Amino acid sequence: MITSLADGVMSSVESAASGVSAALFDRPLRLGVTGLARSGKTVFITSLVANLLDRGRMLQLNAAREGRIEAAFLQPQPDDTVPRFDFENHLAALTGPSPHWPDSTRAVSELRLSLKVRPAGLLAGLQGPRTLHLDIVDYPGEWLLDLALLDKSYAAWSEDVLSRIASRPQAERFLAEMSKAVPAETHDEPRAQALAAAFAEYLAAARAAGFYDCTPGRFLLPGDLAGSPVLTFAPLPSEARSPRGSLSREMERRFEAYKSKVVKPFFRDHFARIDRQVVLVDALSAIHSGPQAVEDLRHAMTDILSAFKPGRNRFLNRLLGGKRVEKILFAATKADHLHHAQHGAMTAIIEALTRDAQDRARFAGAETTALAMASLRTTTEEMRSHDGTELPCVRGTLLRNGRQAAFYPGALPQDPAQLLMPARQGAECWLEGEYQAMSFAPAPRTLKQGSGPPHIRLDRAAEFLIGDAL
Repeated sequence: MITSLADGVMSSVESAASGVSAALFDRPLRLGVTGLARSGKTVFITSLVANLLDRGRMLQLNAAREGRIEAAFLQPQPDDTVPRFDFENHLAALTGPSPHWPDSTRAVSELRLSLKVRPAGLLAGLQGPRTLHLDIVDYPGEWLLDLALLDKSYAAWSEDVLSRIASRPQAERFLAEMSKAVPAETHDEPRAQALAAAFAEYLAAARAAGFYDCTPGRFLLPGDLAGSPVLTFAPLPSEARSPRGSLSREMERRFEAYKSKVVKPFFRDHFARIDRQVVLVDALSAIHSGPQAVEDLRHAMTDILSAFKPGRNRFLNRLLGGKRVEKILFAATKADHLHHAQHGAMTAIIEALTRDAQDRARFAGAETTALAMASLRTTTEEMRSHDGTELPCVRGTLLRNGRQAAFYPGALPQDPAQLLMPARQGAECWLEGEYQAMSFAPAPRTLKQGSGPPHIRLDRAAEFLIGDAL
């Protein structure tokens, strides 16, 4: 009887310990991946997952280097209402016989990667392997910029937008269309649709020109909301008092509907559950576009990171239930477009560009860092002689014509202030017009057994983001 009682007690203890272990160690860790257009979100997720499945190139991820990750496998995603991230087709696009860049992010998607890990340190001899479920959530950074709309009235938003775009050539057609409208006149749906279409056309052109203040974000990525009234509005000059049923009042109603039916549900259903966050930044393209684009990017980063400080916004604080993101990585992408000799300067620039955003996030209690990385390495490095000087170049396949070329973009300044000060002062050009950006295509390659796609510092990014959880 005593033996049976002891066995029963031990069985209960083991069951309780198993339950505690599952609660503590098998909980999912949600990693959000965002960034503005062309920052490389799809490639980042694809390469990260591929390199966690085959970890031969992940030497800076401690658990991988120590051999403590026993297995990694993809599971069905837990949310049946969110599209699955199309990992297999994206990987085939990047590493197939005719490699090409996959389609970019256009909506929220998700993927679950489970890692079976042996514990380290004192727990190594007391506990067997445990499972970490990594839920990776991909979403457009443009949607995060919409957070700023929650605290604005339609009149304040219109005034802000119209003041910023007044001198931009991309806005000429919209401003001409707006000049035909009388805000106080009776609402006319064809007029509203023409205004919204012209405004959406401006946003797309502004983004292509290197501007980052392109909100509302769903105008650029409408998805199944295309053509709906909630995306059929535009800024108008404020009137002292527009009558009920007027064009201005209907635009205001749709603006408020956009906030309540599009922006708020996104934060409630997706953003509120994120534990760790990657913000990808295409700093090189902004530098190539000029000082205005860099200053615009700096403001955009600050606006995006306002989402990670819910205490500043009472509505968002209620929406997120006081939850805060634990770690935020700012990653300057396309480091393979530069020789490694310039990576230090690139890291300093991304640190400076996101300084305000990082300060806010740290004040809110999040751990942050910044680095220069390439999710997929597309180039090789070489030195070239030019006018008696050795130039650090990269060689790759040009995206526009498929030809091989060695490329030297110019020297990035060692002091980021040489970029940020002219940008804040409204300069129109810099670096003596010498800095250029180039687009490379993925290189054909055969991956070694047990190794994922080649990268630059993706393992360091993974160590910061999930190393403690492993």
